[in-house]
Amino acid sequence: MSVLRNLEAKLTDIVEGTFGRVFKSEVRPVEIARKLAREMDEHKTQSLSRTYVPNEYIVYLSADDRSRLEGLEESLIDELSAYLLEHARRERLALLSRPQIEFRTDERLALGEFGIQTRLVRPPEEAAAQEPQQASHGNTMIYSTAGRIREEVEEVQGVRPPRPTRALLLAEGRRHVIAPGGALIGRSRDCDVVLADANVSRRHAEIRPGAADTWTISDLGSTNGVLVNGQRISGAAPLRAGDRIALGTADIGFEVE
Repeated sequence: MSVLRNLEAKLTDIVEGTFGRVFKSEVRPVEIARKLAREMDEHKTQSLSRTYVPNEYIVYLSADDRSRLEGLEESLIDELSAYLLEHARRERLALLSRPQIEFRTDERLALGEFGIQTRLVRPPEEAAAQEPQQASHGNTMIYSTAGRIREEVEEVQGVRPPRPTRALLLAEGRRHVIAPGGALIGRSRDCDVVLADANVSRRHAEIRPGAADTWTISDLGSTNGVLVNGQRISGAAPLRAGDRIALGTADIGFEVE
């Protein structure tokens, strides 16, 4: 068995042993090791006589995954560094120093997702050498053990996931954010959007989400009915940004952002 396969077996043993008690369905050391090797292979710098690869790696973890590393980071870093060192030797890739690995927390990553950022850095004592030139951090590759994300992004620290669309009602001088599951509107304090207008029934109407960020409103058997843009509705009626809703004499604006 080769040294590299021995290291892979060792990492597997770690997962089933010490680290296995820490990592369950979350990020696993073997997964990180293999993705680190992949990033090494994909960020080569060719000189006249050698193929250089990054020697610094930053691994971004979610807060939950990072918390599971408490007290174990140094041991895992040593194993991952040895894994990368042997991978480079086997592939005849040049390193300017032993692979350096650092773990950081990124609050925007979900459980089971991790990012890897690479850099080729000359050791201080070799700063005057001619090749290769020091390189800056490259792009960060985001991986997901649950298949949620598997794409390259520009600098993980500057990337934010798109915010889901949300609906709002503008009524009685206030902005009411509609929950993702919808909202009841009426005078009852049990409603999600409580109105003071005496012409509004206790449980007057309901707004519910539809497919592809759409919304509908339904009359719940109110006394004075529901109008959308001046038209009385029966059953569920679609809502669009800018629509005006009348519940009794209460005038309400519907917005999406």
